Amino acid sequence: MSGGRDASGREHDLITLGIAFAAIILFVGTAGVVLPNLTKAWQGDAASLDVALTNALLLNIALILLGWHRYKALNTELQARRQSEEEARRLADIDHLTGCHNRRSFTAVLGDLLADLQKREQALAAVAVDLDNFKQVNDLHGHQAGDEVLRATAARIQRLLPDGAVVARLGGDEFVCVVPYHPQVPDRVDQLATRMIEQVARPVECAETAIDITISIGIASSTQMDDMHNGTASAQKLMHKADIAMYHAKKQGKNRFYWFEAPMENELRFRNELEAGIRKGIARGEFRPYYEQQVDLDTGKLAGFEMLARWESPEMGVVGPDIFIPIAEEIGVIGEMSERLISQAFEDAKEWDSELTLSVNISPVQMRDPWFAQKLLKLLVAHNFPPHRLDIEITESCLHENVGMVRSMITSLRNQGVHVSLDDFGTGYSSLSQLRSLPFDRLKIDRAFISELKEEEHGAKLVDAILAMSDGLKLPVTAEGIENEVVLDALKRMGKMKGQGYHYGRPEPAADVLARLGKQDLLAKDKLDNVTEVDFTSASPSRSGDKAAG
Repeated sequence: MSGGRDASGREHDLITLGIAFAAIILFVGTAGVVLPNLTKAWQGDAASLDVALTNALLLNIALILLGWHRYKALNTELQARRQSEEEARRLADIDHLTGCHNRRSFTAVLGDLLADLQKREQALAAVAVDLDNFKQVNDLHGHQAGDEVLRATAARIQRLLPDGAVVARLGGDEFVCVVPYHPQVPDRVDQLATRMIEQVARPVECAETAIDITISIGIASSTQMDDMHNGTASAQKLMHKADIAMYHAKKQGKNRFYWFEAPMENELRFRNELEAGIRKGIARGEFRPYYEQQVDLDTGKLAGFEMLARWESPEMGVVGPDIFIPIAEEIGVIGEMSERLISQAFEDAKEWDSELTLSVNISPVQMRDPWFAQKLLKLLVAHNFPPHRLDIEITESCLHENVGMVRSMITSLRNQGVHVSLDDFGTGYSSLSQLRSLPFDRLKIDRAFISELKEEEHGAKLVDAILAMSDGLKLPVTAEGIENEVVLDALKRMGKMKGQGYHYGRPEPAADVLARLGKQDLLAKDKLDNVTEVDFTSASPSRSGDKAAG
């Protein structure tokens, strides 16, 4: 369209200029006759003027003035149009929020730089930068604060880049830079990445609130490319390698950088296969609840079960939660997975004796959902499961993300009769004031402390301290990770509590739980008549330390 307008403008230019030029020629022809006669007439030496020639002269003058005015107007209009189109092209290449290049323009720039490398003794490093946990910034502080963090990040990166470097925002919280360096001195890029982590990862002041940020960085070099002359295709390959290295940095703990290495690509491919498998597995019902016994240590009586998730994958066999739970949280399917598992656990537990409790772990991601309590209560009603038999377990990390919302959820659940336990106590940062203000029903001592009872004296002191505090707060305790008789005896001497661990057996699927309960006469009363004698089969072994959000 703009090309059509330019052609039309040029055509009108030529027509107008042609008319003005013809008028000038006519002016010269008529002026040579009319002007001398006009002068003589003014002096009284001529009888009369030739009216036709005089009118022709005046018309020529008018045409010349009109043509010149129109020519200037068209030139001004054309210049303004060219400026606006240049501005539109510039804006199409720039990220409006940060002023950096956008993905399209950066890919073209990087492609040109790669193709031009053979003329220079240089290499190019693609540096992928991603903010850690940026979604929480938006969730907790709002999108306006998130935009301010992105602008501050872009400005800090630009200040650190050397001459000849280019930075772009690819979208969301993803940035990428291209940095020229001498291939014999890659340490220069290491130093740049280190400065980025130190100086970009500083608090951002927004509306009198300091927002802490960290970044993960992945670096890939043009020296790792086989072909650099395919323009945008080569640029995209180099950016992809940097992105893989950045993902590896996140996996290794975030707030760090890594150079791309070939094995990382295989890891990412496996990760993508896991993501796809998890999504399909949820739809196909491949995630099943397994149950670990919880026992009263004083009497040895079975008190209930903790539900743990297992993925019964047709391709990989039984997969533990330490593999799939973190991925499910990252890709946003943990809520759906958990609800399906809890629904099945409610149906399973309805077949147990009514005195047996069901404990369910809740992911910190689920606790960010303000409607979580309502969703859980809705499940209880849908499955007609008694709330007093349910014990929700949340970890300490939930408390310092949004303690106000957590308090509201706990209160809402307890008002309906649901019990709430603080899981993995001792591994997080909960304070005594939080424990006093939050209405927990029980503390669960992390297995890391319990396992030390078998050999280290300071482990016993830590557990004693936790038990003394729980007595002061009037909170009963459950000890996780009881794996042998030595640990069990040590805990019995410390006081009354519940316990669980492999000393009592591995987590079991629902069918094996029913067989166990049938032998102990602990099935629901309306199920006793329908139970046939089944030989107890031990559950499939799984790793010690398995822990999952239901």
